[in-house]
Order: sequence, then C-alpha cells, then structure tokens
Amino acid sequence: MFSALRMAFVFALFGIPSALLGIPLSLLRGNIRTMYRWAMFSMRAGIWVAGIRVRILGVENIPAGEACIFLSNHVSNLDPPILLPAIPGMCSVFLKKSLMKVPLIGTAMRMGKYVPVARGHSRMEAEQSVALAGEALRSGMHIFIFPEGTRSLDGNLLPFKKGAFFLAADTNAPLVPIIIQGTARMMRKGSMKVYPGLATVRFLPALRPQDFSSREELMETVSREMQTALSQS
Repeated sequence: MFSALRMAFVFALFGIPSALLGIPLSLLRGNIRTMYRWAMFSMRAGIWVAGIRVRILGVENIPAGEACIFLSNHVSNLDPPILLPAIPGMCSVFLKKSLMKVPLIGTAMRMGKYVPVARGHSRMEAEQSVALAGEALRSGMHIFIFPEGTRSLDGNLLPFKKGAFFLAADTNAPLVPIIIQGTARMMRKGSMKVYPGLATVRFLPALRPQDFSSREELMETVSREMQTALSQS
C-alpha cells in the first residue's frame, strides 16, 4: 500500500502545480509543449517512486516524423502512466468523458486535445470522437487508444472496439500496436495496492491502413499480431 501512496503523492506533488502553472503558460504561448513535458515527468516520477521499473523495446518500429495511432492491450490502471511517457512526441488519448470534468486536470486534457468517449455512446457521439481525434492527428499529435475499451482480467485480448480503425481509415495514419506486460501483477483490477516490479513495453511493427482491403481486415491483423506477441513473451 505504501507504493500506491508514494505514487499518488508524487502525482499530486508535480501534477497539480503542472496544471496550475501550465494552463496559463500554455495559453500565453499558444501551445502545450511545456505542460505536456511536465505531465510526462510527473508520471515517470510517480511510477519510479512506486518501485516500478520500465523496459522499452521496439522504438525503432515507430515511423519517424509521422503522427501515429498507438494501440495497446490493457491489464492494469498502471498502464496509462507507464505507456504515455514511453511514446515519443506528444500524444492525445481516448478517455472516459467523465474525466474531463475533473477540476484543473480536465481543463489540461481539453487543451491537450484529449478525446472524450461516453459509455454506451451513440453513433453520432462516436463520429464526433473520431473527428476530434482526426483533428489531433492533423495537428501533428499522436493518438493513443486501448482498443479493448476496458481492462482484461486474464491478460488475453478482449474483442476490439472499432473506433481506432475508423480513424485509421479516415486519416491513413500508421497504426503502431503495443503490448505491455507485468503491470497486471503490480496493480490488479479492483485493487488500490501497487507492488514494485518490472513493466515491459514493446512497440510492434507499424501497419498502414492503405495496405489492407477493409477496416475489418486491419483490425483482425492488429489483434492477431498483438496476441501472437503476448503469447511469445
């Protein structure tokens, strides 16, 4: 439990000042680069004080100079603060719409072009989310998505939601699959306890939407590549 408390303390220690100072500074400068760097530092620091070490593999698989769509499996609440700092450049995220209402943090997320998604959302809301994500990609930001939509209890991939693949088809942005391992043991679903350990993040080779005949074929290929990588690790 002490690891979780240390992590939460560091997130608050650095995260709140980052938002308080970063929001007006970003408005003055007209960009969020400095605030984004502070946020990533806060995540790295929180993970480090919790005793979690991160090994990153396959960075050479990320297309240089292109805004990409990153898709990862999801097994723990530790996944986002480990994965986001591991992605080079600035990244927008698909996340629960309710999180955008959190004071300060919600404002920073909106400035960072984060994409809100409502549970049980309508087709119109889904199209709006894809459109917002397309704007973020065209601005040069990456997009990060958990295509399963929720955490897996046993580590096996759940069926994918289609939003990421509609976005890929609309923008032709490269898709970079990611697998993360080790975090399920360090913070289990439904538990607040955090245990020290090693998390491994592996970027798989990028896939280009134009190389596939349909969104369904692309989705099936991404799922198969990720499941194969998970089973071989």
